[in-house]
Amino acid sequence: MFKTRQWIAILIYFLTPILLYAESLGNLAQYPPTKIDITISTSPEGMPKLNPMNINLNSGSYYRLGINCPDVKDDLTGWRIEMSELLNNSHLRLVTVGDIEIHLQGLRFNAIECDEVGSAHVSFLPIKPGEFDLYVGNVPSAVGRPMGESGIQAKGKFIIGKVIVQ
Repeated sequence: MFKTRQWIAILIYFLTPILLYAESLGNLAQYPPTKIDITISTSPEGMPKLNPMNINLNSGSYYRLGINCPDVKDDLTGWRIEMSELLNNSHLRLVTVGDIEIHLQGLRFNAIECDEVGSAHVSFLPIKPGEFDLYVGNVPSAVGRPMGESGIQAKGKFIIGKVIVQ
């Protein structure tokens, strides 16, 4: 015959998954995402300007980051935007360039290059708190480096903003 403690243990064993499931929020990326815009322009000295320089986010919240490049003239004067640490610590949902949507669903990408006037949007959910670099610099080919190379182009012009996730 089972004792009271054994019945309680069996009850807990079978009810725990049900209780945990009931606490689940399901889809973490609750629509609509909070919209945040950054603008990358060129100073009279040819340096990139990032506005705002710092972005504050909350982990577990869904965001749509608009990256606007209003004054790019061509491939060699464009800007490359990298935020690899943030992307490594986020769940990516969607990248939009013009009317083209790329559904990533957790995959990652390395950079966005603004080589003509326009905007791109990245929808994501930051998971891990921290302070992450937002690099804006020359397109690698503009400084004699291989196209698609990632990381700081030390011989080029660049700035580093911050994305702070709490």
